Order: sequence, then C-alpha cells, then structure tokens
Amino acid sequence: MPTHLTLSKDERGVAMLTLNRPEVHNAFNAELIAELAECFDRLAEDGTRALILTGAGHSFSAGADLHWMRAMAAGSEADNMADARALAAMLRKLDHLPCPTIARVNGHAFGGGVGLITCCDLAVAMETATFGLTEVRLGLAPATIAPFVINKISTGPARRYMLTGERFDAATGKSIGLLDQVCAAGTIDDAVETLLNQLLTGGPRALGHVKELIRLVAGHAGPADELDRKTSELIATLRVSREGQEGLNAFLEKREPGWVKKD
Repeated sequence: MPTHLTLSKDERGVAMLTLNRPEVHNAFNAELIAELAECFDRLAEDGTRALILTGAGHSFSAGADLHWMRAMAAGSEADNMADARALAAMLRKLDHLPCPTIARVNGHAFGGGVGLITCCDLAVAMETATFGLTEVRLGLAPATIAPFVINKISTGPARRYMLTGERFDAATGKSIGLLDQVCAAGTIDDAVETLLNQLLTGGPRALGHVKELIRLVAGHAGPADELDRKTSELIATLRVSREGQEGLNAFLEKREPGWVKKD
C-alpha cells in the first residue's frame, strides 16, 4: 500500500491522486517516486477517465527531499544514474497516461514539482503559488525534467528560469505556458471541475488517441507524406470504431453519446 500518496476515484471514473508528505512540502524521495510510478501503471490500465494530481497541505511539491539529496550526494555515479532513470521513467509514465490529467497546483512547486506539472495536460494554480527551477543554485541542472519543461514552456522561458534559478509567481507561470489558469483562493476546485466537465464530454478512447496524436505531430521529423499517412490512418480507424460510431450517431440524432454521464 502507498505510504506517501492517497488515491480516490469518484463515480465518474475521475481519480484524485494526492502527494501526501505535507511535513516536507511533498518533496520527492525514492519511495515516493516508486509509488507514483506504480500508481501511474495502474491508472493506465483501469479505465480512469481523468486524473487530478495535487498536494497535501500548503505546497504542491518542493522538489527533492533534503535527506534524499544527501544520500544521492554520498552515492556513486552509478547509484545516481539509477536514481535519475527511475525519476525519468516515472515522469514519462505520467506524460503518457492515456487519460487527460490536470495538475491542481495548491501551493508552491520547485524543481521536480514543476516537472510533474509539465507532465500533466492542464494545470490550474492558486494565485499565491510560486515556482522555480532552482537546481543551478545547488550546482546542478534540471536535467531529468528538462524534456518535459522545455516541451511545455518552450526554449526561451526555459533558458531564463533554468539559468537564473529565480522564483516566479503564478501570473508569470501562466504567461510562459506552465499554467492554463490561475485562481483566487477558494476557487481552485470550481476551476478544476469546470475543466473536468469539458474533458468528460470527449470519448474516453478518443482522448487517449488525441494525446498520442499530439506527441506524434510535435515529434515528427520525417517526410510530410509519412505524417499524413499516420494521421489519415488514425481518423479512419476512429470513424469506424465503436466509440466513433456512437459519437457520430449521437450527434446526428441530437442526443448525448453514451459516455456522457446523465444527471
């Protein structure tokens, strides 16, 4: 059983995953990383419709735990390689979850906490939250999270905040693309629910395919006709699928598709 996480799921199939180490601002250690990876594996297979990721207490995640950093500093390069690969694999699992994901950023996020946010599809933050990619101030680099951070906020902002290590506020986080929405205190749950209601109108399988499509198009470096073939194959497959047929028929018949929960 997880000791550093809490997981619940409602009748809609929406999962709430909470980092539950408030005494250390939900900082990472090896155990938390392993529990997150295991949880993401389960969520990828159990029909979860959407995932909300948040933190207990007043912080989203402060990044690396002090004791964990001390242990890694004393470890060999091989030990550190294995540790970093485990973190990278966990982040990749979150990034590739087939269901839509929302970071409910309830407080401050630094280092790996920012990495978690950038692996989610959408992010909603309290206006009082602050952020930072502060690794350089420790003589380190945000190496493991860099692919996800740069993909989310682009190279320009990444150069500034990775090089300076400066903290920035939620408004800046929204302006650089880290966050989709910034909320006043007490309204974050309403904002997340509004996003969820939008997401749950989409076909569950279609949402997963859209995430794959975005990765395909964003990462494509081959001939244009190869990309055209792959995208054409996808839409053809979806149009004749059970879910696609249900969605098209529901539209033509002016009714809600079967995956939309009735009140």
